[in-house]
Amino acid sequence: MLLTDKTAIIYGAGGSIGGAVARAFAAEGARLHLVGRTRATLEAVAADIEDAEVAVVDALDEQADEEHLAGVGDVDVSFNLVTRGDVQGAPLTEMPVDDFLRPVTDGLRANFLTARAAGRRMAERGSGVILTLDSGSAHGSPMMGGTGPADAAIDTLVRNLAIELGPRGVRAVGMWAAGVPETFTVEKLSAVDPAIDAAAVQGIVEGLAQMRMTRRNPTLAEVAATAVFLASDHAGGLTGTFVNVTGGMVAR
Repeated sequence: MLLTDKTAIIYGAGGSIGGAVARAFAAEGARLHLVGRTRATLEAVAADIEDAEVAVVDALDEQADEEHLAGVGDVDVSFNLVTRGDVQGAPLTEMPVDDFLRPVTDGLRANFLTARAAGRRMAERGSGVILTLDSGSAHGSPMMGGTGPADAAIDTLVRNLAIELGPRGVRAVGMWAAGVPETFTVEKLSAVDPAIDAAAVQGIVEGLAQMRMTRRNPTLAEVAATAVFLASDHAGGLTGTFVNVTGGMVAR
């Protein structure tokens, strides 16, 4: 198995992608620490994993991050999948400043704090992998609010972490993923647009597929499998970069 004897922390493990990654990591032999802000969703994921540890921690809280990691001890993989509060679907000229800035400030803060806490410990041991995920929108996407600037900031953070920590045996890598159908539900989307129903969700999913080079949407299982590879020693030559899991929605 690819992750045997590796200890992994997943921040945002109660979400759709976080849960899928946690289950995939566990299937490959990793010891899991599932972190998030809602115990019920974390425990639902933990129920599918033998001996997974659950901790309610706000990744935006510097002291809470440090205290939790100090209790965990040695960590081989740190994966930040914390939601950023992105608001999309409105032109920038009509968007409130707080809605625009939230994904930038919250996303960068959460990724910096968790990466810094893990990176310090990994560097002392001489090994480790810091992972994150964004949508690959840094080069410009209309009607996406602060998502593009937030992605750009996180892309740069990963590259700089890789430059600084690489000589000490630590890799920093990210994934670009966007519009994974299994993450879409009527409940989630109707919070943004009350008119959304099941037919509308299906229309969105079909429209996303046509935006990709492959003309098909990547699955949650494919995203999780890519994360397993990046966390494993098989990806030892990869750092300071993002792997494109958008099916060609992002062409770079």
